[in-house]
Amino acid sequence: MLKIAMAFVVLNLAISHASAHAGKLDANGCHHNRKIGEYHCHKPESPSYVGVTTVIDGDRIDIHGQRFRLFGIDAPESKQLCYDAAGNPYRCGQVSANTLSNLIGRQTVTCEQKDIDRYKRIVAVCSVNGQDVGAYLVGMGLAVAYVQYSTAYVTSETFARSAGLGLWAGAFEMPWDWRKTH
Repeated sequence: MLKIAMAFVVLNLAISHASAHAGKLDANGCHHNRKIGEYHCHKPESPSYVGVTTVIDGDRIDIHGQRFRLFGIDAPESKQLCYDAAGNPYRCGQVSANTLSNLIGRQTVTCEQKDIDRYKRIVAVCSVNGQDVGAYLVGMGLAVAYVQYSTAYVTSETFARSAGLGLWAGAFEMPWDWRKTH
């Protein structure tokens, strides 16, 4: 029964919207409610998505037809070649995607929306069992911090680089540079 429930993916859109008021909100999302005689604020919460995922590649997943781009990281593309410490080529994008797939398995993933990208994908911080999957991939050297958009994973990248993990064990082209030339 549990497998059936998981197969149908409970996409829990726990999206909280501030309730509408006749009064205008100030720059902080606050206003004076005359009915109750108090000044209060509405903090819009980030939409949360929960479900069993399909891994698209090292920085993209799918939950029940909704595509997500992992926030703050960039992973090599599936056809991208990198070189190990001995100079041997390998498909580093496939390694990244397979590692993400193995980490997640058939477990429930929770994604907190941060933005929408130009391809209309939700950009989100996603976790499985409380483990931030972006931090995991960057910390293992299988993705890089996408500092053009966030510095959230710079510490993880510094660790992976200094330990010579994953991509940092050999030579590779930054994913954003590889995409420009391919």
